Amino acid sequence: MKIAIIGLSNSGKTTVFNALTGMNIEATVYATVTGEPNIGVVKVPDARIDTLSGIFKPKKTTNAAIEYIDYIGLTKGDVKQNRKVFDLIKDVEAIVHVVRAFDEESVIHPLGNTDPTRDIETLELELIFGDLDLVEKRLARMQESQKKSGKKPDESEKKLLLKCQEFLMKETALRDVEFTEEELKAMRALQFMSTIPKVIVLNISEKDLASDHAKDLRSSVPERHQSIPVLTLCGKIEMEIAQLPPEEKGLFLEELKIDEPASNKLINTCYQMLGLISFLTVGEDEVRAWTIRKGTDAVTAAGKVHSDIARGFIRAEVISYADFISSGTMQAAKEKGLLRLEGKTYEVKDGDIINFRFNV
Repeated sequence: MKIAIIGLSNSGKTTVFNALTGMNIEATVYATVTGEPNIGVVKVPDARIDTLSGIFKPKKTTNAAIEYIDYIGLTKGDVKQNRKVFDLIKDVEAIVHVVRAFDEESVIHPLGNTDPTRDIETLELELIFGDLDLVEKRLARMQESQKKSGKKPDESEKKLLLKCQEFLMKETALRDVEFTEEELKAMRALQFMSTIPKVIVLNISEKDLASDHAKDLRSSVPERHQSIPVLTLCGKIEMEIAQLPPEEKGLFLEELKIDEPASNKLINTCYQMLGLISFLTVGEDEVRAWTIRKGTDAVTAAGKVHSDIARGFIRAEVISYADFISSGTMQAAKEKGLLRLEGKTYEVKDGDIINFRFNV
C-alpha cells in the first residue's frame, strides 16, 4: 500500500515522514520548490504474525508493508508547481494531509501565520483546482481531436468529465460526489487527486501534548471535512520516539502519556478508512500477512499470493487465528472440526489463516 504525505511548506510533513518511517531526513526551515522525493517502507505491526512466527519458526517472516512518500510542499495558487507533486503521488491509496498547528518563529509559515482551518481548506482547494485543470485540458483535447478528425468524442467520457467539472467548479472534492460503479471504473484511469481518501494530521507543538488545546484543535476542522479521520500528534516528539531503541520507546511514551506511537495510530486509521484487513499464511518456509479489502472472496485472495493459485483454485483450508491459538496445533484444530474447507465465494475474514489448494 502506498500513502502520500502532503501539506503546505513548513507544515512539518517531512518530520512526520521521519516519525512514521524511523528515518532522519533533514527538514528545512524554508520553503523548497525542487528536490527528490523521500520514500520509506514500514512494516505493519501485527502481533499475530509475531506469535505465529514463534510457533512455526519459519525461514522468513513477512509483515504487510506500507510505502510512505514525502515530496515538496504544495503552493497556494500554483497549479503548475503543484502538478509536480500530483504526478508523483497520483497512484497512492491514501493521502495524509499534515496541517501545521504549532507556532515557531524560526519556521516561517508560507501564508504568514498559523491557521489550521484556513490551511485545511487551502490544500483541499489545491487538490480540487488540480483536478479541474486536468478535466479542462482533457475536454479541450477532445474538442481539438474532433476538429482534426471529424469524429465525435466518446460521449460517455465527455458526460463524465462535464459532471466532474460541474462539481469541481463548486469547489467540491470528487470523493464527496456520488458516482455509479461504471463512472468510478472510468475515473480510475484519470487519477483524480480529490477522489483519494484522506487523513488529516494536526501537527501540534510539544507544549500542547498534555493540554486541552490539542482537543480544541479538532474543532478547527471545517464542517465539510467532518467525515475525514483526524489525528493529533507532535511530529517532533514522534520523530524522536521513532528513533529510540525498542526497549526505551515504552518508557518514553508512558512519560509523555502517549498511548501508542503515531505510526501505529496512522496505520490503524488508514486500514479502517480504506476497509482493509489481513489474512495469514503459515508454514516452515514463511509466515506472512496479506492485505486485502473487506468483502474479498477466497479466489481473489488466492490471487494476491500468486495468479496461478487463483487460476487453479480448488478449495481454501481456513481457520481463524483465535481458533488456531486456542487449539495449539493444526492437527488439534482439525480434530476439533475448526479447520474447514471453503469455496471460491467464501468471504475472507480478518485474521483467517488460509492454505489454498490448487491445481495448474
